[in-house]
Amino acid sequence: MSSITDVGPVAATRTDEGEARQPRKPRSGALLGVAAWLIGILFVVPVLWMVLTSFHSEEDAATNPPSVFAPLTLQGYRQFFGVGTGTSPWPSLLNSLTASLFATVLVLLLSIPAAYALSIRPVRKWTDVMFFFLSTRFLPVVAGILPIYLFAQWSGLLDNIWLLVVLYTSMNLPIAVWMMRSFLAEVPVEILEAASMDGAGLLLTLRRVVAPIVLPGIAATSLICFIFSWNELLLARTLTGTRALTAPVYLTGFVTSQGLFLAQMCAAAFVVSLPVLIAGFAAQDKLVQGLSLGAVK
Repeated sequence: MSSITDVGPVAATRTDEGEARQPRKPRSGALLGVAAWLIGILFVVPVLWMVLTSFHSEEDAATNPPSVFAPLTLQGYRQFFGVGTGTSPWPSLLNSLTASLFATVLVLLLSIPAAYALSIRPVRKWTDVMFFFLSTRFLPVVAGILPIYLFAQWSGLLDNIWLLVVLYTSMNLPIAVWMMRSFLAEVPVEILEAASMDGAGLLLTLRRVVAPIVLPGIAATSLICFIFSWNELLLARTLTGTRALTAPVYLTGFVTSQGLFLAQMCAAAFVVSLPVLIAGFAAQDKLVQGLSLGAVK
């Protein structure tokens, strides 16, 4: 005689029509989804407001409360690009692009070998080395701006774009080493041993074996370093004048003693933000993969 155990009601796995019943999503997941959308909208609304204001005239942009349905115009963009005024933002945009790209390339060339030595081929007391890299970020930039300025003045490097390249490289190198170490720590040691048995040297291993595996991490690191370099203001504001003027410093020129040119500044801010937005959208899949590469052991 078989015993019958009461296990309670069992949910039906199929609908009345015979189709497989989809499992219900928990309420917590739906609430988290709504919260994520609300937070996303909260961050996107100011950007959309900036873009909308850039298409308004200065009179409509300065109204209080703001005029949402004011007529649209390209006046702010024409003034920003110097149509009829003789001023042009292209030198400052080119300076920012030059400093950011060269600094990002130098950071990658220096951080990848350093992270390789601290993760795959760990050196002695590597934790002390990592703390030293991190400690270089403890001092605020404003605390060291005076000696940097005096050195630039003594060496004749004031208003020189290559000084910014060196400073941006040193500023982003600790972050890149920390990020790349977490990415390289995920590389299987067996693959490196197989490459070594096949006779591959260090440079060949880095280029042909390690780099393809950690490509998402390299993309994430390079994008973050590029953004930090592109947005940097304090060093560029202090150490540049006219020849090495960068885009963030150029934006501050719209705040004058005559007042704030809001529509023109919004147009300028949107144009200056475009390279970062384009780079972020182009590498968003690599960025997500890279930022989550070392998250799960």
